[in-house]
Amino acid sequence: MDTYDYIVAGAGSAGCCVAARLSESGRYRVLLLEAGGKDSNRWIHMPMGFSRLFANPAVNWMYESEPEPELEHRTLYQPRGKVLGGTSSINGMVYMRGNHADYDEWRQRGCDGWDWDSVLPYFRKAEDNQRGGGEYHGSGGPLRVSDQPKRTELADRMIEAAVQAGLPRNDDFNGAQQEGAGYFQSTTGKHRRWSTATAYLRPARHRSNLMIHTNALATRIVIRDGRARAISYVRNGVRCTAEARGEIIVCGGVFNSPQLLQLSGIGPGALLQEHGIEVVRDVPAVGLHLQDHFYVRMAFRCTKPITMNDIANSLPRKVIAGLQYFLFHGGPLAANGVTAGAFARSDPRLERPDLQFNFTPWSYATRDRHGAVAHPFPGFSLSAVHLRPEGRGSVRVTSPDPLLPPAIRFNFLQTPYDLQALITGMRLGRKITEQPALAPYIAEEIVPGPSVNTDAEFEANIRRTAISNLHPVGTCRMGPESDTVVDPRLRVHGIEGLRVVDASIMPTVPAGNTNAPTIMIAEKASDMILADA
Repeated sequence: MDTYDYIVAGAGSAGCCVAARLSESGRYRVLLLEAGGKDSNRWIHMPMGFSRLFANPAVNWMYESEPEPELEHRTLYQPRGKVLGGTSSINGMVYMRGNHADYDEWRQRGCDGWDWDSVLPYFRKAEDNQRGGGEYHGSGGPLRVSDQPKRTELADRMIEAAVQAGLPRNDDFNGAQQEGAGYFQSTTGKHRRWSTATAYLRPARHRSNLMIHTNALATRIVIRDGRARAISYVRNGVRCTAEARGEIIVCGGVFNSPQLLQLSGIGPGALLQEHGIEVVRDVPAVGLHLQDHFYVRMAFRCTKPITMNDIANSLPRKVIAGLQYFLFHGGPLAANGVTAGAFARSDPRLERPDLQFNFTPWSYATRDRHGAVAHPFPGFSLSAVHLRPEGRGSVRVTSPDPLLPPAIRFNFLQTPYDLQALITGMRLGRKITEQPALAPYIAEEIVPGPSVNTDAEFEANIRRTAISNLHPVGTCRMGPESDTVVDPRLRVHGIEGLRVVDASIMPTVPAGNTNAPTIMIAEKASDMILADA
């Protein structure tokens, strides 16, 4: 057994940041555990390479949800990073913070210190924005944030069409206003993915006070006398234990953090007893309140051979694109592919957007845990994402065996609003594609197709095809002790020396991609941990 001041379980989007910040001064001895391996896979660092990681078990947990009752009992594939950098090493790299009001709502729910004015400094602290610093953006932080390598004909036309459909132009979704249409920024630098492993761990990994153990699965937190004292883990098949003088910080993510707490005896007492796990503290909220964005895809056959489909379906063009990237870090593989989009309201009476549109210059015939197959012709997609779902799900252990995945249930489409917002989103997406700027580029609508027109037809399509947008949060949510897991300083209620720091602590899901908010949480938590020391 070895002893550390801090033990961080999970080297994902949050864990890499926390470990780097806690070891920064050199005063504290820090252990970082990661169940996956090093981020050496070449596809990780190529922005367009994330399509090769979507179903790669070497770097991906490849979870699957339970059958969803409102979705014709379909299961939903859940890729999650199992590698240094976690999901920031396999995601689509869109840099999006959410709406200012999202964080003010957190404060209204009892999370003091998490309003917009309080979290903005941590967004800025993390950021090194290509556009430079300012009121809303940071310069010189660890996380590179870049514009698209170049503007493209199709993306330009989509943005122009959205403006023709009534949305304002927006050149910075992370600035003063969120609503509108424009280009997305991405967590890339020098035309390479800028994961938290690259941003935070790479400069820190040679510190003598930071120990990084890969292929090390945390299996149980050891609680003695009401305090987290040690952590058990399996590294390369060998059982190990590390003791903490200070704190244990759980950064396993929305699925693995509640699973580790439950395996350690912290969670719903009846569930733990059912699986023969000794109850250390009955905390019913552990694993509850799972929420995620939900989206439906619209796909179109393009009249010009200017899409990624045209590259995927041509060996010579694939070779040329590969050479452009590997020789010059340029060409289509240097972009993350989720190039542009928009934010809108499903009802004009709403105070802030509840819909996000993502434009991608490809379309596919099938996409599942085995990957995606591009259509054999030029195509692009426009997805409508519901940002404020009312359905709540759960993550529950199914066995005391830490190697078995937890049961994941989302409960999408639990309310009429959840369904109607997506129907409105599909109608607005179709309206955008019918505008003069974009209509000449469309040969036909492939998905859902021109036969889908009534609310009932849209509903049937949504229940048959809509899927998780892979932004899960909330399973160790923050707030006052009633029906929550951690307090506003992210300390687990009733257990000393134990915190959770990742997207699972979010009280509600922000209106946008969740990687940037997760990194913000890690930056803020690191300051709180060091202040409490």
